[in-house]
Amino acid sequence: MISILFWASIALIAYTFVGYPIALAILSAVRPRHWQRRPCEPVVSIVISAFNEAGSILTKIQNLLALDYPAGRLEILVGSDGSDDGTAEQLLTVSDERVRVFNFPQRRGKPAVLNALVASAGGEIVVLSDVRQTFGRGALRAFARSFADAQVGAVGGEMILATQSGAGVSESCGFYWRYETFIRSRESLIDATVGVTGPIYAIRRDLFEPIPSDTIIDDVLIPMRIVRRGYRVVIDADARAFDSAFCEPGQEFTRKVRTLAGNFQLFAREPWLFNPFRNRLWWQTMSHKALRLAIAPLQVLAAVCNVLLLSGSPVYRLAMIGQIAFYGCAVAGCILPRRWKKPVVVALPFFFCLLSWATVLGFLRSITGRQPVTWQKAAGVSN
Repeated sequence: MISILFWASIALIAYTFVGYPIALAILSAVRPRHWQRRPCEPVVSIVISAFNEAGSILTKIQNLLALDYPAGRLEILVGSDGSDDGTAEQLLTVSDERVRVFNFPQRRGKPAVLNALVASAGGEIVVLSDVRQTFGRGALRAFARSFADAQVGAVGGEMILATQSGAGVSESCGFYWRYETFIRSRESLIDATVGVTGPIYAIRRDLFEPIPSDTIIDDVLIPMRIVRRGYRVVIDADARAFDSAFCEPGQEFTRKVRTLAGNFQLFAREPWLFNPFRNRLWWQTMSHKALRLAIAPLQVLAAVCNVLLLSGSPVYRLAMIGQIAFYGCAVAGCILPRRWKKPVVVALPFFFCLLSWATVLGFLRSITGRQPVTWQKAAGVSN
């Protein structure tokens, strides 16, 4: 039984991070489901929830106003969510009639602001974004093109992350993000992807369902509710946004804990996701989201079983040496100075273990209700 548990835990970890992407690559190559794309110009509403963004909100609006899309078919709705740094006053200096400003004196959290803004939007297509990221010039046309297919209910864009050379966490984040982008793109080729990139995705306005005010990850809940109604959620790589990967472990860790707490919240509130008869993306949901939440206990199980099996076959002694080497590299990645360029064999184990610990903390925050819905920015970082 111990041997079975050991190999089962190793197999599940390997399947989650290696087997599933390989299966997606094969299925998407053998039986792709392309969606219809053609140029069109529906009315588009861009909605942004902003908290204390006085230093960058005008730059974001200028970026959106300069996009390649007909001026008469674009509106931008910005909600100042209890800002006390002059964000609302900065917004009032914008004279372009395409920009509509909503000032919420008390901080409500992004979900409540999104509910209010989407309800006020006049566009057929609603694009959801954050302040920090910059949109590529052709992003809106790319979104519109994919909505030419009546079966497409939501479209995710592609985030291009700039990484800092030599910063282990930044480079690992960049690698991880490319890996995640690959998975989402292949999921959308098979049917639909499980979740999109929060700072750049679009939905059909009439498919939007108001979300609970304490929702942590709207970029999974909103798309999956659209999937439940029979529509596809696809990725268009031409709808691009640009951002920088966090270089500090603390910044990436905080972001990941929040995301993982949101995943636990999602599964607790949307039990239909576990039902293969109600969730047509059951395999994708379990492989992409649910199993990742079990990685930390699977690591512990594999290590404990490995110790108990050391007196058996030499294979288990080799496995223990491999585990010790892996976690030793993770520790090295933690204690080595940040300015040092860390080799992949150190950076990736460290990042992997960082994510595992973030899962544990995300779970604890989820069950205790200690993960706030409001996002607390790191110093000098825009939302």
